[in-house]
Amino acid sequence: MIKHDWTLAEIEAIYNKPLLDLMFEAASIHRQNKDYAEVQISSLISIKTGGCPEDCAYCPQAARYSTDVDVHKLMPLETVVNMAKEAKDAGSSRVCMGAAWREVRDNRDFDRVLEMVKAVNDMDMEVCCTLGMLNANQAQKLADAGLYAYNHNVDTSEEYYSEVITTRTYKDRLNTINNAREAGLTVCSGGIVGLGETDKDRVGMLKVLSNLHPHPDSVPINALVRIEGTPLEDQPKVPIQDMVRMIATARILMPKTVVRLSAGRTEMSLSEQAMCFMAGANSIFAGDKLLTTPNPDFKDDMEMFDILGLAPREAYKNVDREQFRPKETVEKEA
Repeated sequence: MIKHDWTLAEIEAIYNKPLLDLMFEAASIHRQNKDYAEVQISSLISIKTGGCPEDCAYCPQAARYSTDVDVHKLMPLETVVNMAKEAKDAGSSRVCMGAAWREVRDNRDFDRVLEMVKAVNDMDMEVCCTLGMLNANQAQKLADAGLYAYNHNVDTSEEYYSEVITTRTYKDRLNTINNAREAGLTVCSGGIVGLGETDKDRVGMLKVLSNLHPHPDSVPINALVRIEGTPLEDQPKVPIQDMVRMIATARILMPKTVVRLSAGRTEMSLSEQAMCFMAGANSIFAGDKLLTTPNPDFKDDMEMFDILGLAPREAYKNVDREQFRPKETVEKEA
């Protein structure tokens, strides 16, 4: 049963179950889906890197922090298309394009992003963008270009949010998610574990996501990647049991959602990642970079899939492909 009115008390009761009981329940729910062994493989391309005016305490792309990230302007269309082709050939069914912007602006760069969306869509790949805040009109333009998903993470609970970010509000986050949803885009939204938050904050974040109606199409669960030069560089490594607990709880709360085991996999062994898949994760980012942070390469992930008996999920699984074709393409064919 899909439920959208989870209370904090209900979620806390699930989250705090003995770990093996929690994993068993999540695994049982996950296996009610006949495609439980399929894992969506996404690739993340940083189409514009660094120089962001925000102060997200975890992010090496913030201009105010001294990190090893070099600032790069928006990539040429041809480069993005070639990288998307390489990702598809390696097994990805979705490409997410990320730009280190505070918000989308109606300018030539946004027009170029729309062309990128159209070009990758023509490759029959699901196209996702994470570009910062956007308004309703911009969301519609992305939808018309053939965008499948918009990523905008809530990061943590509303109560803890200001401890991590002060240059935008939690309401700003939710407004962008709503604008994407109203334009007919699927929503990708999750958070980060290891920011110094409490278990109550983690439960609060899951409450926000699980009370969206419909649930997000995709929920990334990230383990903080500690980057030298950022305010959170000295945070302790996230214990694997914390990641498993978050993934399992998300799977129980949102049984049809794609739960993505995202950042932090380079610090996980194969067996630890297997625990996450057992607990209900059914998506990963593949490729050697997640924007600017390290990630396992395709070869290692394909070996892991072979060992665990997992299979890549095809693009637009159980989705009407025509709904996400560029508007101008549909009009030309009509």
